[in-house]
Amino acid sequence: MKESICQQQENKAVVMGCWMLNESISVILALSWLGVNLYLFIDTFCWYGEEESFFYTRVILGSTLAWARASAVCLNFNCMLILLPISRNLISFIRGTSICCRGPWRRQLDKNLKFHKLVAYGIAVNATIHIVAHLCNLERYHLSQSGEAEGLPAALSKLGDTPNESYINPIRTSHTNTITELLSTVAGITGLLISLALILIMTSSTEFIRQISYELFWYTHHVFIIFFISLAVHGAGRIVRGQTPESLLLHNVTFCRDHYTEWQATAQCPVPQFSGKEPSAWKWVLGPVVLYACERVIRFWRFQQEVVITKDDFFSVHIRAAGDWTTAFCKAFVAEGQTVKEPWSLPRLAVDGPFGVALTDVFHYPVSVCIAAGIGVTPFAALLKSIWYQCCESQTQLKLNKVYFYWICRDPSAFEWFAELLLSLETCTSEQGKAHLLSYHIFLTSWEENQAIHIALHWDENTDVITGLKQKTFYGRPNWNNEFRQIAYNHPSSSIGVFFCGPKALSKTLQRMCCLYSSADPRGVHFYYNKESF
Repeated sequence: MKESICQQQENKAVVMGCWMLNESISVILALSWLGVNLYLFIDTFCWYGEEESFFYTRVILGSTLAWARASAVCLNFNCMLILLPISRNLISFIRGTSICCRGPWRRQLDKNLKFHKLVAYGIAVNATIHIVAHLCNLERYHLSQSGEAEGLPAALSKLGDTPNESYINPIRTSHTNTITELLSTVAGITGLLISLALILIMTSSTEFIRQISYELFWYTHHVFIIFFISLAVHGAGRIVRGQTPESLLLHNVTFCRDHYTEWQATAQCPVPQFSGKEPSAWKWVLGPVVLYACERVIRFWRFQQEVVITKDDFFSVHIRAAGDWTTAFCKAFVAEGQTVKEPWSLPRLAVDGPFGVALTDVFHYPVSVCIAAGIGVTPFAALLKSIWYQCCESQTQLKLNKVYFYWICRDPSAFEWFAELLLSLETCTSEQGKAHLLSYHIFLTSWEENQAIHIALHWDENTDVITGLKQKTFYGRPNWNNEFRQIAYNHPSSSIGVFFCGPKALSKTLQRMCCLYSSADPRGVHFYYNKESF
């Protein structure tokens, strides 16, 4: 029993060590982002807690002034970052042209959506702090205007009652409703719009909503336009006010704060002058917003272009009918065995892309393991066709010398369109003397009784009954422990890229296998996991 527990603990330690080896850069980047947020928050919090020009503001508001301003700076910083991970042309440009983006750093580009979500959580947290802090500020502004207020806060709130006198308290009377007063200001209206837009975007981004209605997720995400416009003008109202630099020279805060009853009467203590802080949110977000707008324009322009992107004389799109939209799409293109229409009578199909994805890194490893589940095989079809073309060109020297291809599928009819490509690749590699290059394993996980009878009656030693290939189809699910153990044994001291497109549950299993069978020794075998968006 003790030996079993020790073995389990040792396995966990090995898995954790391999995970740190594979994910160390991701952890460093996440900690760097968190560190910048903490630095901005603490630095701004301390500045507003000590800055002399905001001393009188702190008399009324207390520490909530610093909480509001610190969270605002972090909010601006994260709003600056939020659009960059979804600028797909930018990511493709970095992937394709930057000489410094290699190896593990290059794989971080495939985690752009994870970083996008991480930044979104940062926005949500800082927005919550900012809203709560400003609600407290409004209440304190209101209380300092009430008849119960006394001392320095009351004196400061009465400033501005006479003509040509600057004020520090934006709430000018205690008889008004705080919410009404808030919604009568630029900051209040834009703050409400920002909050509503953020709630809509965040709630519709949950996996539950995306699975039920992707259109709802897609359309509500475009509320980001209202979000950024409101954010840019949010500070124009200049509600948070501090003492002007000129007033600080004439009005000694250290002395005058204890002699507020003598203001105006004493030359040493003239009435302090206040002004609102210049809005700065637009400076943070202007660059990324312009960059993203340019990307959308480029993508729209590319929709109008006819670009040859394959070596074939046709361009194919593979779509699985899994919902109302995809089913209607198939019907529109007569994909259900009906009478074929003339091409001119069919709807026009615009394809957005191509964009650089994780799969393009297959050729950067000496050994690559490609795993597809169901319709997830479609990106690998393009990859295998690329390998086929490069095999046909005998002059091409590839760094890639071995490809393991796994396809797990439950519908035998799905093999029909893909078997022809595999057969062509099988023939080409044999003719070029590269039969060792590709090793493919097809797993059928579901079949009916009549199909089993057909397989049994038409069994052939040379070719597979279902696919017509030399490689036999396996029935059931693969044992990933055995598969990864064998690959690790076949390629010691190798860097092996694992590429997957399919459901999340299988992705977690494969990621665990990569950690489990990667060596803790830097000179040993290492599996690097890459996942396509599915």
